[in-house]
Amino acid sequence: MELSWSTFLLEIFNFLVLVWILKRFLYRPIQSVIARRQQDIDARLAQASEKEAQAQQLQNDYEGRLAQWRDEREQSREALEKELRSERTRREKLLADDLEQQRAKSTAVDQRRQGEQRRQLELQAMEQGSRFAAKLLEQGAGPETETRLVKLFLASLADMPEAQRLQLCAQLRDTKKENPLQVASAHSLDAEMRKEIELAITACLGPTVACRFVEQPALIAGIQVSMGAWAMGLNVRDELQGFARLAPDAVEG
Repeated sequence: MELSWSTFLLEIFNFLVLVWILKRFLYRPIQSVIARRQQDIDARLAQASEKEAQAQQLQNDYEGRLAQWRDEREQSREALEKELRSERTRREKLLADDLEQQRAKSTAVDQRRQGEQRRQLELQAMEQGSRFAAKLLEQGAGPETETRLVKLFLASLADMPEAQRLQLCAQLRDTKKENPLQVASAHSLDAEMRKEIELAITACLGPTVACRFVEQPALIAGIQVSMGAWAMGLNVRDELQGFARLAPDAVEG
């Protein structure tokens, strides 16, 4: 086959024309389409990146808020536990104080009850002792006992303090003068004893006092000097009554 240079050049020209046509009408539109698609993809990627950044920021905010909420919850729980412990401690203290007060009240009531029972028993013992002593003295007391009691009474008159003697004289002056001074004894007094009593009373209370002697067996033994509502003396009956009256004070003391 013989090579024709004109045909070869023509084919080259045709090829170049074809390349120009393809570049002009096919390659450039395709590049434009590819560029627009690339721009669109880049824009979507940028938008996706922005959304991802926003989502990451939201996640960070959420995690931060969650951590803060956990801290707040922990602080609230600790505060609540502290308040509960404080309230429990306060209530336990109130309960302990109330129990202590109830225990103290119960102890005081028991002590008062025991004291009252002891006082009643001691009073009964005092009364029984007083009655027993009265019975015993009623049977054993006689003129000798009375004489000793009278001697003791006269000795007490002689030893009476001056202030008490003046007070006693003032009380006698206020008493009606027509009432004589009564000297009572359980047994009959002889003349010598009556004279001794009158002298002792006169020395103590003054010469204007008149004495009237009577017998009162209820005294058991001893003497009682009285004028109106005023009285003094030393006898078994009054001493036993005084002992019975003083017994409650002695028990309470």
